Amino acid sequence: MKKLILITVLFSGISFCFSQTKTKDTITRRAVIGLDQKGNKVSFKPQTPPLIQIAGAPPASYSYFWEFGDGHYSKEKEPKHTYKKKGNATVRLAVTNNYDNGKPPATRPKTIAVTELSETDYQDIASIEQYDGFLLQKNREPMPDEEIVVVMSYQNLKDYSTNGKLYLFYNDKQFKNDNFGTVEIRVHENEKEKLEENYAFVDDYDRHETYLASTESLAIKNNKIIEDLENLEQTLEQSKALYRNSKVFEFDSLSPKQTRNLFFTFKTTPEMIKDTSATLTIRGVFVPDRNYKNHKVKNLEMEIVTSHDPNKMSSNGIFMNYRLARFKTLNFKTRFQNDGEGPARKIKLETDIPDIFDKSTLKIVDMYPKCEICPKNEEVNYSCLDTIVLKNQIHFTFKNIYLPGSNQKNVMEKDSTKGFVKYSLKFGKDFHKVKTKSRTAIIFDKNEPIITNYAVTRFSPGISIGVRTGYNYFPDQENPKSYFLGATISPYKSYRWYVQAELYYNYMESGSSTSTNPTLRQLNPPLVLSNGTVLDIAYVQTENKQKTVRNLAEVVPVSLRYSLNNYIGFGFGPQFSVALDETFENETTTRYFQPVFNDPNPPRQGEEITSARQSQSEKTTTKAFEKLQTNVFADVTFGFARIGPSLGIRYLWSFENDFSHWQFYAIWKF
Repeated sequence: MKKLILITVLFSGISFCFSQTKTKDTITRRAVIGLDQKGNKVSFKPQTPPLIQIAGAPPASYSYFWEFGDGHYSKEKEPKHTYKKKGNATVRLAVTNNYDNGKPPATRPKTIAVTELSETDYQDIASIEQYDGFLLQKNREPMPDEEIVVVMSYQNLKDYSTNGKLYLFYNDKQFKNDNFGTVEIRVHENEKEKLEENYAFVDDYDRHETYLASTESLAIKNNKIIEDLENLEQTLEQSKALYRNSKVFEFDSLSPKQTRNLFFTFKTTPEMIKDTSATLTIRGVFVPDRNYKNHKVKNLEMEIVTSHDPNKMSSNGIFMNYRLARFKTLNFKTRFQNDGEGPARKIKLETDIPDIFDKSTLKIVDMYPKCEICPKNEEVNYSCLDTIVLKNQIHFTFKNIYLPGSNQKNVMEKDSTKGFVKYSLKFGKDFHKVKTKSRTAIIFDKNEPIITNYAVTRFSPGISIGVRTGYNYFPDQENPKSYFLGATISPYKSYRWYVQAELYYNYMESGSSTSTNPTLRQLNPPLVLSNGTVLDIAYVQTENKQKTVRNLAEVVPVSLRYSLNNYIGFGFGPQFSVALDETFENETTTRYFQPVFNDPNPPRQGEEITSARQSQSEKTTTKAFEKLQTNVFADVTFGFARIGPSLGIRYLWSFENDFSHWQFYAIWKF
């Protein structure tokens, strides 16, 4: 009975513990494709789950991306589409949640059968001539563990049918890991994927906004209209140098003015960089006619996000090389969306600017709505972008514009409610290797500001190799001589706290000598001199010399250092000394001097009898790595503490007697 009661109490306790644990919601939200089909005309209507509003954010909403299964797509919420051909079509819907705390709803594709062509209001795919006949789009920004859809649209702007090629490059090499994996590719006009072509390799470029070489010195901007380029091999080489993966397609019989779409579904990899201010790119290359090398290039920029917030700030300053950063121009982008019920006439962006940037180098790279730069100290009645530079901020103000609201009546295309400012800055003359964060307050007309995420810039650690040499002074050793030469490794031009490792060779020599006063002694056996004289007494003197030579390998596995400023630094840490070899020499010399008798005076010391001198030496050697000595140290450097030459003083406390010492050294970090 007692056992039964105990088991009951135990299970009750376990049940209570589990009841106190909050169960994680693992239910996947789903959206359903609803439709009303009449012959070849279909009206679509999505069924979506409730939104989970982010506190303090604008009203949560869904945005939509429909694929109709015949090469057409729409971003409307409830689109209507007329099919041109009979057959089955697979409809797909990607729903994106804005200002919502949940995940985007998952949607299953739906197949519809077109058996009759009762409607004739079919429309061809819209022209993209305003984009120079080539366009890359995405349905949303990439988020870890989510899928995105990229649309590659191409149009024949020639007056004859063409057969051409398409290239898609992805997974930037500037990031250590791949950001995307290919889930599915959907073609609708018999585009054929080819095996990856071999390209010649060129060195990676530090600037990700690549400039084509030779006569084609032309920057490839984000979906900008550009003229035809002719050096196709150069473009492919440079693209291959920037991206790990690529896809190649061939197409045939593209009629004049005809537009076609390819759809790519990518999923972010688990190793995707989690920095939510990083900017990724996917590059497309369009060769309209395979008989010629003329081609067009477009880059599609994407910012990694943790939530689908249309108001966002990003930069391309991720893990920069500090050695080259002073020559680098950083791009920043602030994008925004008017979620109001009416148009915005004035939009103000109050952007934080960290101290390491030189605000005088500000350049406006691009913007939307497109407008001129406002003149200084002058009020105008036309649309313009005003820029005010303050101590720690830059204010960008769109004046006299018209940006429709996403909830405005008769506004069907949500992309028309979005805008952005893209600008560049350079680093100041003397900037430190520190991580920076900045964000923007976005103010639509007189509404409350919307605060964006932080855009982060950071530097890769970088490596600084140093040469270190100097002299050791051992105050408790006799006649010490010690010199060392070695190398250091540390982060390049670190600011404030950093770690440093050291390895060097140390030569150390010390010695002592003692000598007794000559004394008159009885000799047994007697000394026989060269002239036949026999001495049974003589003055005897003993000299003893000791010498120790050590060849040491000295290691500082890690030390903690601090740069007070550019010229003074401190450090402390452990140091281990291992004997490569240690030699101890002991030499004993016995000298004999003739006694000089001068009665009645006592005898005195005469000349040395060199032929009677006796020497004896003893030498012992310690095996390599047999002795390990441990020290701890503290030091200070004066000069160029972060990079370049400096002088230092270090004191080492030894755990062995008589080996604590001072170290005076010079170091040059590269």
